[in-house]
Amino acid sequence: MQRTPRFVQRVFTDEERLYCESRGLAKFESYAARFAAKEAFLKAIRTGWRDGMKWKEIQVCREETGFPYLKVIGTAEKALQHLKVDRLHLSLSHTQEHAIAIVILERI
Repeated sequence: MQRTPRFVQRVFTDEERLYCESRGLAKFESYAARFAAKEAFLKAIRTGWRDGMKWKEIQVCREETGFPYLKVIGTAEKALQHLKVDRLHLSLSHTQEHAIAIVILERI
């Protein structure tokens, strides 16, 4: 991020950047967890960057309780519709050195 400042602008939505920047020294952990969530989503839908998929179409949001969830739009949303996904589940965890995210797609 320090070497390539445009990376943050290209990958994260305004809301994601606002949240991460509010975390003080832990901002890098928050960015890493969100990046991991976007990657986990792409792996879960098994398409990667096809059909013009963009990073900002996959956004990590938080409920008032702090519970994270994914909001998807555009090509990412169409991929979910194609797969007939009814629900997305997201789990995030991070330390100073590591970040992990798990995305589960559910069809009812």
